[in-house]
Amino acid sequence: MNKKFWYLTKLSFNKKVKSKWFVITNVILLVAIVALLNIQSIIEFFGGDFESKTNVLVVDNANAYEIFKTNLETYESDENFEVSLSSESVDEITSDLTNEDLVVVLNANAEEYLTSEVISNEKIDSLTYQIILQALNSTKTTVGMLDANIDPNVLASISTSITVDRTILNEEATTDENMDMVMSSVFPTLILPFFMLIIFLVQMVGGEICEEKTTRSMEIIIANVSPKAHLLAKVLASNLFVLLQGLLLIIYAVIAYIISLYLSGSAVAGMSIDFGSILDALNLSGMSNALILVIPITLIMIVLSFAAYALVAGILASMTVNIEDFNQLQTPIVLLSLAGYYLAIMAAMFDGSIFIRIVSYIPFLSVFISPTLFLLGQITIFDMIISIVILILFIYILLKFGLKVYKTGILNYSSGKVWSKLFKAFRE
Repeated sequence: MNKKFWYLTKLSFNKKVKSKWFVITNVILLVAIVALLNIQSIIEFFGGDFESKTNVLVVDNANAYEIFKTNLETYESDENFEVSLSSESVDEITSDLTNEDLVVVLNANAEEYLTSEVISNEKIDSLTYQIILQALNSTKTTVGMLDANIDPNVLASISTSITVDRTILNEEATTDENMDMVMSSVFPTLILPFFMLIIFLVQMVGGEICEEKTTRSMEIIIANVSPKAHLLAKVLASNLFVLLQGLLLIIYAVIAYIISLYLSGSAVAGMSIDFGSILDALNLSGMSNALILVIPITLIMIVLSFAAYALVAGILASMTVNIEDFNQLQTPIVLLSLAGYYLAIMAAMFDGSIFIRIVSYIPFLSVFISPTLFLLGQITIFDMIISIVILILFIYILLKFGLKVYKTGILNYSSGKVWSKLFKAFRE
């Protein structure tokens, strides 16, 4: 029996890995990931220039050029401005204005202190305009204070950012605002591939069993191996394939990052995620030490969750006779995993809630929520271990009672309603 089980597992695994679609899909994934993480270099190769500067020509009729220049340099962020004072009139400047030039006219006004006109040859993008508008507003405020004869030292003190000392009385708190960036921007990106792999796993297990039932090859297979060996072989082969695909995605991301370093000489170009800031946030919030504990436990939960999802998909697929029926049965599984994904993203909003703590123990959902709550300091390692124990018990129940349903449904080709057949099998 062991030989037949391993032969069936190997056959199912090789069928997935050695197919031309596996190769084609992974080539596309590699190209897509490399392109995504090097989008800035690609745009620059086709003529885009992220390093070009926008020439801001200032016509100063209010003696406020230096103030405006200082404010613009403060607000410019990632935009590149080259600010210069023009001695020409507006008509002379605009006669040969290029698309890279902007004209900012500063005019004195008795009632509003300062008014301005922004002139460009083409439409200005919204980010550039907002930066210039912020600089103009700050310039107007400064000019108004100077006209009111406010002492320069007082003006400088008013203009500086407020100094805030943070004091957290709860010594057990393990996270702060520094984790908001990690949980809101990076975390959804990290768990999205895992969510997609679960959907892929469910469809793969169910689709393969439906295919064998549709072609009637299931009768030949079950005549040589037991339903238990057949189901476990499908589950093991599919899990190995999904884990391999997940490992390949990590390798593709590393390759893309290395290529980005080679092309740009710095971190991933064009990406909104600043890895240095993320590491600083992790260190400041104390999460770097927690990751040492949570990563291995999370990996165990991932493997167990993959097994649970595959078992449920296989058991449900045994009650179907075509892929359309299985699509009906897999919908609740997809919705359940989707709920876990969004609850993990919004976990910080449930701080102190008993609801989210209970949900972290539920199989299928725990793999998404438990690591998140631990990083947020809402649960402990002991709670994560409880989630693992519950998940193992759930898998045991699936094997004990689900196999009976699988044995009943695997050779059932009746055309009755799929949900009716499922409930009848559970009752029996």
